Amino acid sequence: MSNILVIFLCLIAGVLLKYYRQVPDNAHVALNTFVIYLAIPALALYYIPELKLDRSLLFPVATGWILFGFSWLFFGLLGHLMGWSRKLTGALILTGGLGNTAFVGFPLIEALYGTEGLKTAVLIDQPGTFFIVSTLGIIVAALYSGGEIKASIIAKKVLYFPPFIGFVIALTMLALDLNFNATTREVFLQLSRTITPVALVSVGLQLKIQLRSSHWGFLGLGLFFKLILSPLLIYFLYAILLKQSGDVMEVCVLEAAMAPMVTAAIVASAYGLKPRFSSLMLSVGIPLSLITVLIWYWMIK
Repeated sequence: MSNILVIFLCLIAGVLLKYYRQVPDNAHVALNTFVIYLAIPALALYYIPELKLDRSLLFPVATGWILFGFSWLFFGLLGHLMGWSRKLTGALILTGGLGNTAFVGFPLIEALYGTEGLKTAVLIDQPGTFFIVSTLGIIVAALYSGGEIKASIIAKKVLYFPPFIGFVIALTMLALDLNFNATTREVFLQLSRTITPVALVSVGLQLKIQLRSSHWGFLGLGLFFKLILSPLLIYFLYAILLKQSGDVMEVCVLEAAMAPMVTAAIVASAYGLKPRFSSLMLSVGIPLSLITVLIWYWMIK
């Protein structure tokens, strides 16, 4: 219960700090940089070398790819049938298909499943969600904005992204059955524990709900897809069709139910794909997902 309270308190703290102007307008940039460059790589380096290689690891890795493919098919087809603008369709694909599996997902999963759940969450995020936004996400953004796709730029973004570097090192050590010494692992553990407070304060600083928006109808569709249809798909595939059970399956379902990814909205905005709508998906989706994820947790338990 205390972990859940920490999540809400940190999120509210970020909102209040911004509201009362106790921090600079771009304070979230510094917090995001800390999480991306230090906390998330440390998390991967601490947990991944401890994993046991078996077939069950394929399910968390595949989760993000399944969801993004589903989003691209769903919104691409619906956008064509309904005559939506390509920019709106692209924004829905990105914000509907990519979940906040790290900044919101890690704290929630740790609160509900502890460190064992985090091991699964890392596999959903590192080779899944974040790798997708750096590759397919850029491709979708370019396609639906009419921009140019450069393979060299995409490759550079992926190869120089700190969480990816940390993941590759950790995966190599797992394959070679190696691990860090106790002191180094303790340093990684302490750094990884900062993800919950720092990431959620950053999210709170970025929340901004626009009451006078023309996008509320599309917002409802986007969040229904992200918070309801996406976890329902993963539950159907894994629990019903493939007869999976246990914490790994449950963490996959809950990570599928997370709010839209902050980075996905940034990519959409950078390519001119309805920036205000993308921001609204985050601002409404993140606090709402804190409730819907707990409902999903209760249902699958």
